[in-house]
Amino acid sequence: MLSRPMKPFPFLGSFALAILALAPAFAAENALTAEERNAGWQLLFDGTSLDQWRGYRQASLPAAGWEVKDGLLRTVAGVKGGELITRQKFDDFEFSWEWRMSPAGNNGVKYFVTEDRPGAPGHEYQMIDDAGHPDGRLGGKRQTAAFYDVLAPAADKPLKPVGQWNASRIVVRGNQVEHWLNGTKVLGYELGSPEVQAGLAESKFKRFPDFGTKLTGHIMLTYHRDECSFRNLKVRALK
Repeated sequence: MLSRPMKPFPFLGSFALAILALAPAFAAENALTAEERNAGWQLLFDGTSLDQWRGYRQASLPAAGWEVKDGLLRTVAGVKGGELITRQKFDDFEFSWEWRMSPAGNNGVKYFVTEDRPGAPGHEYQMIDDAGHPDGRLGGKRQTAAFYDVLAPAADKPLKPVGQWNASRIVVRGNQVEHWLNGTKVLGYELGSPEVQAGLAESKFKRFPDFGTKLTGHIMLTYHRDECSFRNLKVRALK
């Protein structure tokens, strides 16, 4: 008696298609597309290496506070860590990254970073659990996407819940600075403007007369002893 050929299980076909559909998404993490390469983007983290970074005021990486795991750059909570800065300096630039914050967590990205002013190294794009962290509850100037302690972002910013991934971007052209969050411009300011000067006068940075001016500097990932994950860190110089 001839046996009938076995038919493939339908659910296996569906499962295989689902895996294939997901594959490009995974492959795209921490990588540049052809269009991004042509536009001058540079990858600052490839999912495994921190060659593009070093410790603030250090020649090498901080001894503690950071780890690379599962294709993510992550802070190690609760230890005595240090900040990371890019080995390169930037003038006019666009920097984009994705981040995921832990409950009640706090972190940030600083730019115009100088190692000559450790008390106030640079302007900060704030990243925080707005409602769950005490600093975030102090108001807009201390919340996500703010120019920290100087200017608040739009009140209706499209911030995703804690534990989900957010996409952020900083754009600097001349004296114009933009903060973006999940595809929306939520803050724009002009260096040296009356608005910035007024914000600085009320901030913790008022005792630093050169703070708030533009300089060619590093980009910094801050360390606040809270868990935060980063991926898809990309930068390009703007002419």
